[in-house]
Amino acid sequence: ILLIVVKAFEMDIIPANRIVAQIGETLILTCNTTGCASPSFSWRTQMDNPLGGTVSNHRTYSTLTMNPVSVVNSHDYLCTVFCGEKEKKEKSIKVELYSFPSDPIIEISLSLVAGEPVTVVCKIPDVYPSDHLEVLLKKEEHVLHEENFYEDECTNTETKIVTYSFNPTAEDIGKEITCVAKLPIANMDFEPKERVTSLKLNANFGPQNTIITASPGNSPMEGDPLKLTCMTESNPPPQIVWRKHLADESIQHLIENNVLSIPHARFTDSGLYICEVINLVTNKTEKATVDIVIQGAPNIAELSIEPSTTVQEGENVSVRCSAESNPPPNIILRRKSDSADMGPYSEGRILLLPSVTFLNGGDYECVAENKFGKSKSEITLNVEFPPQNITVLVYPSENVKEGENVTITCSTYSNPPSQMVLKKVHQEKEIILPSVNGTFILYNVTKNDTGRYLLDVFNEVGNNIKVIEIAVVGRLEKPDQMIPLIIAFSCVTAIAVPVVAILIYVSRKAKINGSYSLVKALRLKV
Repeated sequence: ILLIVVKAFEMDIIPANRIVAQIGETLILTCNTTGCASPSFSWRTQMDNPLGGTVSNHRTYSTLTMNPVSVVNSHDYLCTVFCGEKEKKEKSIKVELYSFPSDPIIEISLSLVAGEPVTVVCKIPDVYPSDHLEVLLKKEEHVLHEENFYEDECTNTETKIVTYSFNPTAEDIGKEITCVAKLPIANMDFEPKERVTSLKLNANFGPQNTIITASPGNSPMEGDPLKLTCMTESNPPPQIVWRKHLADESIQHLIENNVLSIPHARFTDSGLYICEVINLVTNKTEKATVDIVIQGAPNIAELSIEPSTTVQEGENVSVRCSAESNPPPNIILRRKSDSADMGPYSEGRILLLPSVTFLNGGDYECVAENKFGKSKSEITLNVEFPPQNITVLVYPSENVKEGENVTITCSTYSNPPSQMVLKKVHQEKEIILPSVNGTFILYNVTKNDTGRYLLDVFNEVGNNIKVIEIAVVGRLEKPDQMIPLIIAFSCVTAIAVPVVAILIYVSRKAKINGSYSLVKALRLKV
């Protein structure tokens, strides 16, 4: 026995009964049959409104495609299936619509200024149904504003806008403004039902409350590092320029940075510093100043002699000493060889030496002192003068006999050291005679050596000429040779003692003045 099971004619709709669809998306409804070889399908809305979609029939099923879904698709859809002429079945499905496609959009003016009202705009795009929409505006966790649209009579998607104004403060900069949009519809299953957008508040303000801090302080020690920091409140970050007031009232441009660093502070770094802060967006400028005083032991900045360290007798001379320090130093100018100080002088004062003599020459010392220490510096004054106090000795005398030796010596003091030249005037001509270590010796004189001799003593500053008259008489007789010898020896002894005494005196005088010497005369043959 062959049993044939015949299935009963059935139908169903997928999805069944009810569906929640988002406007703008694609929705496909499917009507399936079983137990019918050649079914026929028809789709309609409960109120016979337009389908708002495309029907596609297949052998055992039919589809209704809505692409995209719009508000016209918010109906009960009825699918009717005929199997032959007698059998008919139908089922309905309810299409419920919503639209909540994207996160809110927050708009805040780009050029906010602290203290002035700012309006935050929150836009919720393409909402449906808007009569369920709830919106919160928050600053961080603080609720600024709450708004709902329960009274809306919505018929299509709409972009809803919520606005709120408040006065931002400097503390608000960088905080998040959040817009929370909720679409809670009962018995409608869709996600998300809440959308959130945040935006940091970026208000433009300032500069304001600008100050300068100095590390380690406003009065650091010389040589220590110094750091000046300019702090301000400004958004966007400002342009910062450092300047310094100079002694001549001019302004020196330093750097463009909020930190001014001086690795080793000097006295010249003292002064009034200016930090200028410029906000190019708000077009506002603010300045702060700090007075810096560098402390420390004195530094001698200048020790000089005018018109020069080497002068000639009779010139007017000034010794100048200046020192820098804080607190200001006491300055003493003196000559080192003097027994007492020449007197205290303030910074920049001058020690005047009118019409100097060789006694004013020597080393001068500047001593600058304050509570932090002492500083010294030296400079030498060299006073030049021509030969002075010239003493000429002729031995044995200016009147001698033939055959004797005549020695001519000369002593003087001068600066720079003198040179000596002995000249004989002979028939309108000058004959230069040789010398040995500044001593001139005429050996075995004859009557031809009789005459006038000129001793020229000179240096770069001036000269002095001494005239010597020498007379040579007849020869000595042999029997009498012992007597002149004894007399000559006695004269040499007698003359040598005062000569040595004079030389010692002159030497001492020269030492006081720092310069004296006898130099060799020009050694030219007659």
